[in-house]
Amino acid sequence: MRDAAETLPGTGVSSALHQHAETRLQLLEAAGEVFAEMGFREATVREICRRAGANVAAVNYHFGDKERLYVEVLRFAHVRAYELYPLLPGVRPDSPPEEKLYAFVRSFLMRVFDKCRASWHGRLMSREMIEPTGALDALVDERMRPMADILGGIVTELLQCAPGDDRIRLCVASVVSQCVFSAHCRPVLERTQSAFIPSDQAGIDRLAEHITAFSLAAIKHLPRSGN
Repeated sequence: MRDAAETLPGTGVSSALHQHAETRLQLLEAAGEVFAEMGFREATVREICRRAGANVAAVNYHFGDKERLYVEVLRFAHVRAYELYPLLPGVRPDSPPEEKLYAFVRSFLMRVFDKCRASWHGRLMSREMIEPTGALDALVDERMRPMADILGGIVTELLQCAPGDDRIRLCVASVVSQCVFSAHCRPVLERTQSAFIPSDQAGIDRLAEHITAFSLAAIKHLPRSGN
């Protein structure tokens, strides 16, 4: 089946679709920068359109309003991150849970410390955690809860326990906390323990190995739940 651009030669359909997609992408990138710098409440549609080189009506045309644009920006940042670094890269369903945990932690750290991603991605998420908006609910449902479920499955395998065991959610929170600590506490760590912040791929791998080993040791010696 031929696509629409091929069935309508000379109509400019392909060019128009490309321009539409390009403008939408420019708005997402510009909005990400503005939201990361100013926060959702202080950011203005006018400033976003100015940086995107778009007409001030472009946000309404492509997204409806500023709130929906913000939701799409958060979704856009997460989709890009998971495209680059899937949750369990190179791990089979029947791989040992220890191997799955390392893959999960390393992938998480790659997303946190990736220097190739736009600099606003991490700053925007940090701001959203500090000043949560209504958009966080959709992000939790679409991205964060499924991620926690995957990690919870790994922990369940390690504990060899029933899915409802209270220790699972506590271990999930502990593993994730270790992964985000060096990013969210970076200003303090740079002044106190700069060696803790990975500066290259080898550093990320070492930190992933440490978090995995530390977590495995803790899980191994965790007291049995009272459930």
